[in-house]
Amino acid sequence: MQAARRTPLTGPAAPAARPGRPASPPGPGSAARPPRIRVLAGVALTVLALDIVSKLLVVAELSGRPPVRLLGGFVHLLVTRNPGAAFSVGTSMTVVFSAIAVTVIVIIVRTARQIRSLPWALTLGLLLGGATGNLADRIFRYPGPFRGYVVDWIQLPHWPVFNLADSSIVCGGVLAVLLSMRGIRLDGRRGDPAPGPPAAAARPAGESAASPAAADGAR
Repeated sequence: MQAARRTPLTGPAAPAARPGRPASPPGPGSAARPPRIRVLAGVALTVLALDIVSKLLVVAELSGRPPVRLLGGFVHLLVTRNPGAAFSVGTSMTVVFSAIAVTVIVIIVRTARQIRSLPWALTLGLLLGGATGNLADRIFRYPGPFRGYVVDWIQLPHWPVFNLADSSIVCGGVLAVLLSMRGIRLDGRRGDPAPGPPAAAARPAGESAASPAAADGAR
């Protein structure tokens, strides 16, 4: 009696038949992406520098003067002191908003090493620079530390007076919402789609998992 001839396994089909093994090797993970700390810090420092310089110039040149009209009156430049949040919201909660700004800054700084997404680095850099710019006013300006008034100087029609830090915070917030809606994570990867039901669970109750050929033979 001759021994049964064994058919050797050839090609990549043999490893694919093992259960639990992925069909294709995974792509490069987040560890391959460099951290974006420099981008975040560069954006934040740029926003902070522009905000501080613009406030110093506005206070020095426009204090005690009537508003300056630009673009046919569409934009007005004037000096106002805001004890509240962005766009003059919550004028009686200066200390509270100072504490919130400190918390936001600490969270962003602690998260910086995890950021490998360039859009998120830009977004958090805008938020960090804007929050730091207004916090600097609350610390160093009248009437005292963490109670200081923020200098606002840009006015548009039917819009509260604001500054560059406010604009940076709003732009960063809008970008954060858009990135979250698109499923982009801090490490640059997109959110994994929800896994579908297993093949066996997707079959109606009582239906056999046999192949079509076996089903035909059972008739």
